[in-house]
Amino acid sequence: MKHVIWSAALLSVCASSVAFAQAETPRIDQRQANQERRIDQGIASGQLNEREAIRLNNQQEHINNLEDKAKSDGVVTKKERARIRHAQDRTSRHIARQKHDRQQR
Repeated sequence: MKHVIWSAALLSVCASSVAFAQAETPRIDQRQANQERRIDQGIASGQLNEREAIRLNNQQEHINNLEDKAKSDGVVTKKERARIRHAQDRTSRHIARQKHDRQQR
């Protein structure tokens, strides 16, 4: 009887860890951190003015919301990953353009 209980407990732990593993998004998280670092660097160097930084940070927040919504059911589908990646690509281009647009700060 003890063996059956331990087996059932182990199975439930494994099943729950699989569900959490599917919702992990390390690449998305790493890219978000990298883009936020680029924005912070642009502010510090004067390449981004306050308005540009606010707009870029709002875009980053939108991506974070997309990620949270995708993770809410425990599984991030390929379609959801593609949508997040597309938003990250767009924001990355915006960061690069704003940092190198030669506007006076």
